[in-house]
Amino acid sequence: MHKHLQRLDRVCIEFPIYFVTVCTFRRRPILIRDVIAEVLVDELRQARERHQSAIGSYVIMPDHVHFFCAPERDAKRLSDFMREWKSWTSRRIRAVQPRPATAATKANAETSLWQREFFDHVLRSEESYAQKWDYVRHNPVRAGLVHSAEDWPYTGTVEELERVG
Repeated sequence: MHKHLQRLDRVCIEFPIYFVTVCTFRRRPILIRDVIAEVLVDELRQARERHQSAIGSYVIMPDHVHFFCAPERDAKRLSDFMREWKSWTSRRIRAVQPRPATAATKANAETSLWQREFFDHVLRSEESYAQKWDYVRHNPVRAGLVHSAEDWPYTGTVEELERVG
């Protein structure tokens, strides 16, 4: 793992809210098809049951996903949650979108859906959640995909996240 991407062993905030970004392998723009977005959103909705983490707002971009995550008291570590989430989504996306046959030399390079690393940031206040969400929900506008953030179909909220304590 890159030195600048190493995870902290401990976070000093009792009930953190994370802002997470996960990118596709080689930043392939494959995520904004309805069938794929449905898989991603469904897995975000199941995060509380599978990973003991509540998911707040999210935005699916062509080659990455942003979402807010609040682990429950006995939740898995964020790195474990992300590894399992990537595995579940990869399996389901491959089931709905079979890849064309590739040359054997390309097979290994094309097997990964997600980059190995992910980016996470611990939010430090309620205000930072609103500010970060306002910035993130406008990503499709800045990318020239829509004229207004409200026009982007691949955004939403699974549940409202509140900082406890």
